[in-house]
Amino acid sequence: MRVLVTGGAGFIGSHYVRQLVGGAYPAFADAEVVVLDKLTYAGNEANLAPVADSPRLQFVRGDICDAELVGKLMAGTDVVVHFAAESHVDRSISGAAEFVVTNVLGTQTLLQGALEAEVGKFIHISTDEVYGSIESGSWTEEQPLEPNSPYSSAKASSDLIARSYHRTYGMPVCITRCSNNYGEYQFPEKVIPLFVSNLMDGKKVPLYGDGLNVRDWLHVDDHCHGIQLVVEGGRAGEVYNIGGGTELTNRELTEKLLAAMGADWSSVEQVTDRKGHDRRYSVDITKISTELGYAPRVPFEEGLARTVAWYRDNRSWWEPLKERAALA
Repeated sequence: MRVLVTGGAGFIGSHYVRQLVGGAYPAFADAEVVVLDKLTYAGNEANLAPVADSPRLQFVRGDICDAELVGKLMAGTDVVVHFAAESHVDRSISGAAEFVVTNVLGTQTLLQGALEAEVGKFIHISTDEVYGSIESGSWTEEQPLEPNSPYSSAKASSDLIARSYHRTYGMPVCITRCSNNYGEYQFPEKVIPLFVSNLMDGKKVPLYGDGLNVRDWLHVDDHCHGIQLVVEGGRAGEVYNIGGGTELTNRELTEKLLAAMGADWSSVEQVTDRKGHDRRYSVDITKISTELGYAPRVPFEEGLARTVAWYRDNRSWWEPLKERAALA
């Protein structure tokens, strides 16, 4: 068994690789794992350090848009798990072109390579943001796509391309759409590590608008567990929502982070709301729960405490990243 993981040095991809190589998924205990990652600002080979010495792991630095390289790596591959993407909404608002190239063209390049190599299964990792915003209730997988940012539009486009390769060529493609992830090794531009690291340094944290935008929070371990269920049992051509079951307003999340860090609201700076800021996301996980037995296993309070503790204990990991990305 050979698994190609794109974006495997990023936050979610590296967690999946550490779990896969570390034996968390028994059905793939002997799998050879190949990581393809360009190591952009958010990719970090150090994320793979806990399993770097495994003879089952091979790291390849390269671009998913490189058709020649992709073709070589697809040969002999049984499963592709495609995480690689530009993913930060604010960056997409200030510069959308890179998001279209990586998320759309990169995905098509991978799909074509997988088609030509007759790969056994292709798992395309997407986001709940492709659905747009929902005032009440939760999206099922049949919800029409109504993305509102350049990032989510590029991801929605890649979803449709992935779907087309199944419909046109019969490729065994599955698509997963997750809610907001959190956990260890998350790049410090994202809200939880940004707030924790800023508060550790006695700096203020930014709260968009009125702080009442709602997100569902999913621990990265639960997300990767859900992905593996789709890898092993997902039906070709299907979409599976993966959620965490903890909806919080940004203000409520801020309150929890302030409490965890022993800070108060004097550390919060109200900032102008993001352009096109979606009000609420919520995914219905009935399908993956019923078909594949998925359920989130990490309670939010426990997961948040673990995450905060990890950033407290790993300043040497995140501090250089913030300096390099001018996030400090």
